[in-house]
Amino acid sequence: QVQLVESGGGLVQPGGSLRLSCAASGFTFSSYFMNWYRQAPGKERELVAAITNTGSTNYADSVKGRFAISRDNAKNTVYLQMNSLKPEDTAVYYCNAKLQVMFTPKDYWGQGTQVTVSS
Repeated sequence: QVQLVESGGGLVQPGGSLRLSCAASGFTFSSYFMNWYRQAPGKERELVAAITNTGSTNYADSVKGRFAISRDNAKNTVYLQMNSLKPEDTAVYYCNAKLQVMFTPKDYWGQGTQVTVSS
């Protein structure tokens, strides 16, 4: 079965760093675009960072220069390095895998991990 297992969330002070990990199984990881979304209380879920199957990346304007997404296809794992964290980064962060192909599109989600930025 498909699994996306996240880890690395927690409490950090403003200006600090965290690295989120998402370990994938049950599908051909290297074929999928991998994304990190986040959702804060009272707000819509937003796309934070994306990485294609070939390693191209894109970021939300709010995190550009602070966050970095990467993937290790040999480990079936995607990462989100978060630096210079701000209180407004506080949210539940979700790992997402997408395969948009004719006839058989796929879209998988992790369980979410809480990131809290507070002094």
